[in-house]
Amino acid sequence: MAQAKAPLAYRMRPQKIEDMLGQSHLIGPKQIIRRMVEANRLSSMILYGPPGTGKTSLAQAIAGSLDIQLRQLNAATDTKKDLQQVAAEAKMSGQIILLLDEIHRLDKAKQDFLLPHLENGRIILIGATTENPYISINPAIRSRTQIFQLEPLSQADIKQGLEKALADEERGLGKLAIQIDDAALDHLAQASNGDIRSALNALDLAALSTPEDDQGQIIIDLATAENCIQKKSFSHDADGDQHYDVISAFQKSIRGSDVDAALLYAARLMVGGDLKVLCRRLLITAYEDIGLANPEACQRAQAAVDAALQVGYPEARIPLANAIIDLALSPKSNSAIKAIDAALADVRQGKAGLVPKHLRDGHYAGSKALGHGQGYRYPHDYPNHWVAQDYLPDTLKGKHYYQAGQTGKYEQALGQMQAYREKLKKG
Repeated sequence: MAQAKAPLAYRMRPQKIEDMLGQSHLIGPKQIIRRMVEANRLSSMILYGPPGTGKTSLAQAIAGSLDIQLRQLNAATDTKKDLQQVAAEAKMSGQIILLLDEIHRLDKAKQDFLLPHLENGRIILIGATTENPYISINPAIRSRTQIFQLEPLSQADIKQGLEKALADEERGLGKLAIQIDDAALDHLAQASNGDIRSALNALDLAALSTPEDDQGQIIIDLATAENCIQKKSFSHDADGDQHYDVISAFQKSIRGSDVDAALLYAARLMVGGDLKVLCRRLLITAYEDIGLANPEACQRAQAAVDAALQVGYPEARIPLANAIIDLALSPKSNSAIKAIDAALADVRQGKAGLVPKHLRDGHYAGSKALGHGQGYRYPHDYPNHWVAQDYLPDTLKGKHYYQAGQTGKYEQALGQMQAYREKLKKG
C-alpha cells in the first residue's frame, strides 16, 4: 500500500501565483492581485470565501512569487506573543507576510498590537475567513486592508488539480501506478462542490487505501471514488455567510416565481437541518410577497408550517414542498408591506400629527369639556355600515398608503371597494 508523509492537499499547494487554480477574477492577466505581484506592490488584504477555495494556497503562492517570508497564525488559537515573534522577524528581515486564519476571531489586544505594524508596512497581513468581513471583522482592520472574495472552484478547475496531483512525481501521486476511471475523476470533481481540498483528500484516500492488483496497478473506479469522498458535496454552516445567502435566494426565488430554484434552496436548508429557519422564512415570504394577491395561500403556508414543525424531518419536507410550490406559482403582491412601511416612515419622520378630536376617547369624565369624541359618527348606524368622515390627522388628510395590486381577484375586489368608498366620500 502506498505511503505519504503529508496529506496530498497540503503537498499540492501552489508555490507560485501561476500554479493557482481558478480565481481568474483576482489572479488572471491584468487582475488586481496579479498586478500587485507583478509590480511587487503588495498591500494587506482579507481573502474571504468558502472552505477549500484556496485562501491559504493563494497566500503561499503570493509569498513564493515575491520571495517574501510567510508566517501562518490562527487568530483564535495563537497568542499575542506569537504575533510579537512575527513582528521581531519582520524587523530583522525588513518585511514579512503574515497569513492569519480565522481573522474574524481576532481580539482587541491582538488587533491593537498588529495595527502599527500594518501601518509601517513591515507586516503584510493576509487574513483568511469564511465569514463576511463586512459584518464580522473590526472596521479598524477593514480600513487597512483590501477585501477580495474567492469563489468556489469550477468542476473543470478541480479536475485539472486532480490530474496535476496524479501526474506530479515529486509532490503528488505520480510515482504510483494509478489507473483512475474518467467517471471516478468526474465524480470527485463534482461531488467536492468547489472544494479542492476535499477532492484531493478523497483522491489521496483512494490511492492509499486501494490495494494493488496482480499487475501492480492501483485501480480507482467510480465506486471507490464515491466511497472515499463520502458525499462531501454539501456542507452547511448555520452561522456562516452562505447560510444567509441561501435564505435570501430562497425568498427571492419564490418572489420571482421560480419554483425549481425555490425547491433547490429549500433542499439546501433542509440538508443543513434548518427546519425552524426554513419555516420562518416561508411564512415571511407568504405574507410579504404573495399577501393579498392570494390570502388563502398564506393560510395554507401557515398550515404547512404547523404540520412540518409537528412531524419534524424527514416528513416535514412534504408539507413544506406543497407550500413552496403553491407560493412560488401564486400571483404576487407586496401592497401590504409597502403600505405599512409608508405609514411607518411618516411616523418616524414626525408626520403622524394629532388624532382628530372626534376619534379621541370620549368615555372618561371631562372628555366632553375637551371636545373629545364629539361629532363621531358610528358607522353601524348608517346604511351598509359605512359613513363618510375623516380618520387621518389633518396633516395627512387625503394621504393613501395602500395601493391595491391587480394580480389576484381578492385584491382586485379590495381595490374596487377602496375606490368606491373614496368616490362616496367625495360626494
